[in-house]
Amino acid sequence: MHTKKVLIVDDEPDLVELVSYNLKKEGFEVSSAADGEEALNKIRKGDFNLIVLDLMLPGIQGMELCRILRNDPKTKSLPIIMLTAKGEEVDKILGLELGADDYITKPFSPRELVARVKAVLRRYGEKTIEESVIHIGDLTINRETFAALKRNRPLNLSATEFKLLLYLAERKGRVFSRDQLLNAVWKDEAFVEPRTVDVHIRRLRTHIEEDPSNPRHIKTRRGIGYYMDADILRSA
Repeated sequence: MHTKKVLIVDDEPDLVELVSYNLKKEGFEVSSAADGEEALNKIRKGDFNLIVLDLMLPGIQGMELCRILRNDPKTKSLPIIMLTAKGEEVDKILGLELGADDYITKPFSPRELVARVKAVLRRYGEKTIEESVIHIGDLTINRETFAALKRNRPLNLSATEFKLLLYLAERKGRVFSRDQLLNAVWKDEAFVEPRTVDVHIRRLRTHIEEDPSNPRHIKTRRGIGYYMDADILRSA
């Protein structure tokens, strides 16, 4: 299990030292930033598991930094604990509405902060595992490992077949035309024709369907396109 990396963003050196000491004692790898700009640079260059973010910062304020991180696809899921001297209810609500995972008011117990950090990371880890796997009927699709299973047996899918399966599974019940699937799965690849979608759907059905000519998972809406059945039950 790799060491969790925490970034403390606060302009009070004594507080940073105290928090760093307690987190390192619990096995965390700790970095710090004294203002919003430095924090943003470190976050974009680094690979942090959690941010402890002070509300009152020089330059980019904590609330604004939180907003920036939540609006960036690369950092939108990065856990954030707000740390501030402001204890008013309105600040707490605003911080949580902007996407902070927890909120601690100064002065605080270092042990409490460490406990909160562990709790947020635990919640996030459970959430990540849960959200990385899709179950549809007797299919299991893992976004993280790019693996697909049928009745717990691995399917030998090409990269494009997996992307097509994942795209439909994530949007089960919605019907997509050939052009929509081309734009989503093949994106900017040159010389790809709409019939390519039909070919890949046929191949995919040979992997995932008991009877490819009478599919249960990926169905055709005649004259419109394809969709993943949202109501399919696990077969015996």
